[in-house]
Amino acid sequence: MVDYELLEEKIKSSGKKFYVIAEDCGLTTQGLYNKLEGKNEFKHSEIVNLCETLGLTTKDRERIFFN
Repeated sequence: MVDYELLEEKIKSSGKKFYVIAEDCGLTTQGLYNKLEGKNEFKHSEIVNLCETLGLTTKDRERIFFN
């Protein structure tokens, strides 16, 4: 189960614009919003890109996506 709250904290603390994060993940802003609201699941490639974009550690990734 995805820890959406922690993921949103990491997005906010990254200092990056939301649309830039979405583009880096290969998503539209609406697509990323839908995933953050739990309407759609994250694909593996999106998780990888999101971790790279946000500079998440392996520990962060595990806590957010594989808790």
